Amino acid sequence: MERKDVESLFAHAREIRTLVIGDLMLDEYLWGKAERISPEAPVQVVDVTREEIRIGGAGNVANNLVALGCPVSVTSVIGGDENGTILLHAFSGKGVDVAGVFEDPLRATSRKTRVLAANQQIVRIDRESREEIGAAYERKIIDFLWARGDEFAVILISDYLKGVLTPALLAAIIGFARERGIPVVVDPKGSDYGKYRGATLLTPNRKEAEAASGIAIRDEESLRRAGARLLETADLTALVITRSEEGMSLFLRGGEVVHIPTFAREVFDVTGAGDTVLAVLGMALAGKATFADAARLANVAAGVAVGKVGTSTVSPAEIVGSLGFHHGDSDTKIKNLDVLAEIVAVEKGRGRRIVFTNGCFDLLHVGHVKYLQKAKGFGDILVLGLNSDASVRRLKGEKRPLIGEEERAHILAALDCIDYVVIFDEDTPLRLIETLRPAVLVKGGDYTPEGVVGREVVESYGGRVELVQFVDGRSTTNIIEKILNSYG
Repeated sequence: MERKDVESLFAHAREIRTLVIGDLMLDEYLWGKAERISPEAPVQVVDVTREEIRIGGAGNVANNLVALGCPVSVTSVIGGDENGTILLHAFSGKGVDVAGVFEDPLRATSRKTRVLAANQQIVRIDRESREEIGAAYERKIIDFLWARGDEFAVILISDYLKGVLTPALLAAIIGFARERGIPVVVDPKGSDYGKYRGATLLTPNRKEAEAASGIAIRDEESLRRAGARLLETADLTALVITRSEEGMSLFLRGGEVVHIPTFAREVFDVTGAGDTVLAVLGMALAGKATFADAARLANVAAGVAVGKVGTSTVSPAEIVGSLGFHHGDSDTKIKNLDVLAEIVAVEKGRGRRIVFTNGCFDLLHVGHVKYLQKAKGFGDILVLGLNSDASVRRLKGEKRPLIGEEERAHILAALDCIDYVVIFDEDTPLRLIETLRPAVLVKGGDYTPEGVVGREVVESYGGRVELVQFVDGRSTTNIIEKILNSYG
């Protein structure tokens, strides 16, 4: 997934309404120092210096979606106890819709207490109910789904085997979503994946995949057999097996397998990394990313998550920043129009003067470079609108361009004088100009002011048009002719 497409995905996150269904819990952290042994038993004594409570389980999936910018609703069953009150209050503080969270006075809201010293867990204490919810609470969740389900672009199921996701409830949820074409992404538990039959995508780790498939994963061949068996068993569209330091493997219906390597990061804690993977996969699929692109993005996000301690969330800025491990600096300049419009608005607010020019820039030469350097001199930020391949063909014929749009974009983005590049598919850059509203519109000296597309728009709000002469004798056509004459 190109950096510019990732930025656009996050820019539209507020339009991706998500529903999280699963086991909710509180994660309590007691931080301290362990510098002595108890005289009462051969165990460490932890002097607690800090305490923290976070939303965990399926709630951490919701937390991650909130951090990504998505509107989030949650449906589940919790206890009618103090921990349940704390959990609901925490959700409200994050703007999460909890209309689908129901209280059962006979249940205990799960609370896991982790004691840590020197960033390492020493012990975990669990207080929870694990029995299945009754038919009455299954009905409440189903009624909520029937009433509100069409609002959501994706349903994320986070199963911790605490009794909320009964087989009957799972069947109802997945059946509802399939009828309406809503993707269902599941973080599964247990060895019976038949209960998730019909889901869009499952995200087991290696150990879980081995248990569910009955195949020990020792090499690529056994990995493929396990993935194929799980796809068939659960009638899935896709499957992602997370493999710790070996990255992820994506299995698609039809037999395609995509291996996604991890990238080197210092690992502090893997707690909650699966929740991050689930959230990013769901959001990306709802944002119309391919399975492969969604998995690659989730892999990057997981790499950020394991560098933190505890059930932590990952922000869009952290994910986009981590893409720098995979891409060069030119990626940071290439933007989609929706993202660029927000950047330009911020820069205008800082008093920066925006300059815009456009062109094909096929076979970059010194004439282009001199032209762009002069254009930058008219303001503070130079935005280049680059004709797409299809647009170039319409303008210059089927044999052009010689260099594809992505390559041209990266070559131009490497120039210091250019601040941002945006590719457009229309015959003219009018839509870009109307959206960005630059202070200065620059075109080549072979134009007249009256012939410049967008002139009237720019002048209507007080902007101006500048014409810059190209270096004589320098053109892509001349370069092509020279090559043909020399080597043809």
